[in-house]
Amino acid sequence: MKHKYRNVVLLLAVLMLNIIFTQYMVHQYFFEHYKNSLIAAIINVGLFPIAFIIYKNDKKGVSTNE
Repeated sequence: MKHKYRNVVLLLAVLMLNIIFTQYMVHQYFFEHYKNSLIAAIINVGLFPIAFIIYKNDKKGVSTNE
């Protein structure tokens, strides 16, 4: 089962963005900037469907008859 490198790189980029926004959210919450914390949380939750779509497209493109 081979995956396309483009999709793997895109999933890694989304994972990196999740890590960045989670760290930013925690940092903003610690310094009581709740508005920025909520914005980062919404962006973080919004990245999940993007990753799911990339994963589904990668799985759909992989043939099982190899």
